[in-house]
Amino acid sequence: MHILLIEDDARVAEHVRKGLSEAGHIVDHRADGREGLLSAAAERYDVLVVDRMLPNVDGLAIIRTIRASGDHVPVLILSALADVDERVKGLRAGGDDYLTKPFALAELLARVEILGRRGRTAAEPSRIAVADLEIDLLGHHVRRGGQRIDLTNREFRILEYLARNTGRVVTRSMLLENVWDYHFDPQTNIIDQHVSKLRQKIDRDFAAPLLHTVRGTGYVLRGEP
Repeated sequence: MHILLIEDDARVAEHVRKGLSEAGHIVDHRADGREGLLSAAAERYDVLVVDRMLPNVDGLAIIRTIRASGDHVPVLILSALADVDERVKGLRAGGDDYLTKPFALAELLARVEILGRRGRTAAEPSRIAVADLEIDLLGHHVRRGGQRIDLTNREFRILEYLARNTGRVVTRSMLLENVWDYHFDPQTNIIDQHVSKLRQKIDRDFAAPLLHTVRGTGYVLRGEP
């Protein structure tokens, strides 16, 4: 497997890198959170091993950002923070597993291999269709009724998140956390502005609207009336 290790402790990083390499895996190591995030975005990995506390960008911010982009690569969190609340935070941020320091290398190897198998069996779709709306997740192309629709990067991410939750109400807070990765005041109208522009592009020239406002709550994308 191709594994990205993001760990700023040189001793721990070398111990893990050596163990994973000896087990036959290819390991890229980054000691800085920002560099790790850039690598995760630029390269396709089978598993990420991410330290909880990192310089510049911490581990949870890295995970939230890659999840917001639609990347479901399995993530093992390494952390010296062992209490239950911290473990829950890590899993809720999008981590798939949580291993506390100090740890046995054999256990880390086993957990990484389990995550790798899970990732291979749960292949992500490359396209999502809602009625006559088609979303190409890899090429970032959108068509409706065969007509190409040009979206900004932010609009595409909003549409992708709504499409992955087709038929379910998505709140403004959910969009802020998963598309912006910020915790703004949910009352801000930045969401409404972007959704309004998105609606104009995907619904304006078509008979049946797909993007609906749920008053006081958020939005829902659905193909049925």
